[in-house]
Amino acid sequence: MESTSQDKLENQLIDLCQKYLNDRELARVKRAIEFSKKSHAGALRKSGESFVSHPLHAAIRLAKLKLDTNSIIAALLHDTLEDTDVSPRIIKREFGGDVLKLVEAVTKLSNIRIKKSWFPLGKTTVSKIPEFERQVETLRKMLVAVAKDIRVILIKLADKIHNLETLNFLPAEKRERIAREVIEIYAPVAGRLGMGEWKEKLEDLAFPYVFPKEYDDLKKLAIPRLKDRENYLKRIVSKVEKLLETNKIKAEINFRAKHWYSLYKKLLKYDNDLDKIYDLIAVRIIVDSIEDCYNTLGLIHSRWRPLVGRIKDYIALPKPNGYQSIHTTVFCEEGKIVEFQIRTKQMHQQAEFGVAAHWIYSEKKNSRIPNKNETKWLNDFSKIQKAVTSPEDFIKFLKLDLFQDRIFVFTPQGDVKDLPAGATPLDFAYHVHTDIGNHCAGAKVNGKIAPFDTKLQNGDIVEIIKGKNVKPKADWLSIVKTEVARSNIKKAIKSNL
Repeated sequence: MESTSQDKLENQLIDLCQKYLNDRELARVKRAIEFSKKSHAGALRKSGESFVSHPLHAAIRLAKLKLDTNSIIAALLHDTLEDTDVSPRIIKREFGGDVLKLVEAVTKLSNIRIKKSWFPLGKTTVSKIPEFERQVETLRKMLVAVAKDIRVILIKLADKIHNLETLNFLPAEKRERIAREVIEIYAPVAGRLGMGEWKEKLEDLAFPYVFPKEYDDLKKLAIPRLKDRENYLKRIVSKVEKLLETNKIKAEINFRAKHWYSLYKKLLKYDNDLDKIYDLIAVRIIVDSIEDCYNTLGLIHSRWRPLVGRIKDYIALPKPNGYQSIHTTVFCEEGKIVEFQIRTKQMHQQAEFGVAAHWIYSEKKNSRIPNKNETKWLNDFSKIQKAVTSPEDFIKFLKLDLFQDRIFVFTPQGDVKDLPAGATPLDFAYHVHTDIGNHCAGAKVNGKIAPFDTKLQNGDIVEIIKGKNVKPKADWLSIVKTEVARSNIKKAIKSNL
C-alpha cells in the first residue's frame, strides 16, 4: 500500500517535470529521486509514511511552479545532510555545487527554533534567555541568505507546507512551536514575496495549532454566514456573466471566501463584527487584457453604485510585491455590499505565486533570478538590517518593519518606497538614507507641510526638507514607527551627532 502511494508521488513529479524540462534535466531529477529513496531507505515519518514521501511532496509543489532543475533536486535532497549519512562532498559530486549550496542553505533554516517566549504573538518584547542571541543571529543570516538566492526560501516553504499537513502526528508542544514559526516567520515571508496562495495555505494550516479556541469560535461564527453569502453571490455572478457577455468581454468569474487566519486578524480590528467585513467572500473577474479590466470596472459601476473611497487601482499603482488588480466595492442586489477584484490572467498568477510566477512564464526554465523589483525588499533588507544591532531590536525590526501590513509612498521623483502601515515622514526619511533622516528639518506630504507624526497613506508623495544644523532629538523616538529609524536615532544621539 505504502509503495503504491510512493509510486504515485514519483509518477506525479515526473509527469510535472517532463512538461517543462528537457530529457537531460529530467534524467537528473529521476536520478535524484533514486538517490533520495536510497538515502532515506527504511526511515519512516511520524505519520507512518516512508520518509521519502516528504521530499517528494516538497518537490511536487515546486514542480507545479515550474522551478528550475536544481531547485527540484535540492527539494528531493533537502533532508539528506541532516537525517542521513550523506555528506556534502557526495552531493556535490553527484549533483553539482549549486545543488549543494541550496541543500546546505535549507538545512541551516531547519536549525532555527523560535520559542514562544522569544517571539510572543502580537507583542514586540522578547525575553533574555539562553540561546536567544545565537538563534536570532541564525535568523538574521537566514534572511540575508534568502536575499542572495530566492530559491532557498521557496524550497523551505514547500517543506513547511507538507510538514504542516502532517503536523497532527507530532506531540502537542512541538506542533505549537512549528505552527508558531510559520505564523511569525514563514507565512509573512511568503506574503512579502507576493505568494498569496502559499501564504494563505501556511497560515490556515498553522492557525488551529497556535490559536485552537479562536479557530473553533471563528468557524462557528462564520460558516453559517458563508453559506448564505455563497448562495447570494451565485446570483450576482450570473448577472455579471450576462453583463460581460453582452459587452463581448471574455472572463472567468469565481468567488472565494477570505481565508481563516486573514479573517481572524480582520475581525480583531472590527470588534468581531462580520457585517463590517466587505470582502468576506470576494468576486474575482479574470479577463484577457488591461483594457478589459477597466471596461469591466465601468460596466460594474454602471450597474451598481460604488462605495466612496473603496476603489483601489493596483494596476496603475502595483503593490511593492508585484500584486496588480482593481478592487471595487459596490452596493449590489438587496443593498448588500460586494467586493470585486478585476485582473488579467497573468496578474492572477502573480497574485497567487508572486516571485515564483517568474518561472511559470519564463522561457528559460533554469533561470534563477526573478524580476528585481519583486525582490527589492530583500535587497533593502540586506542593507537596512545592519543598522539594527541588538537581538531584541532585530526581532522588533522583523515584526514592525518587515512583516507588518505595508503601504507604498513616493519620492518627488516618482520612486516607490515600501513602508510598514503607520509609518511617518521621519520613517520615510530614514528609509531613503540615514543622513537624510538625521538632518530632517521638515516634511511635505502631497505638496503641503506636514508634522513629523503624520501617518502616511498609500500613494502619498513625500518630500523631506533637510537642514545642515538639524540633529536627531530624543522625542523623535516616540514618533517613528520603524525599528530602523529608531536604531539610527539612538545611534546618532549616543554619538552626539
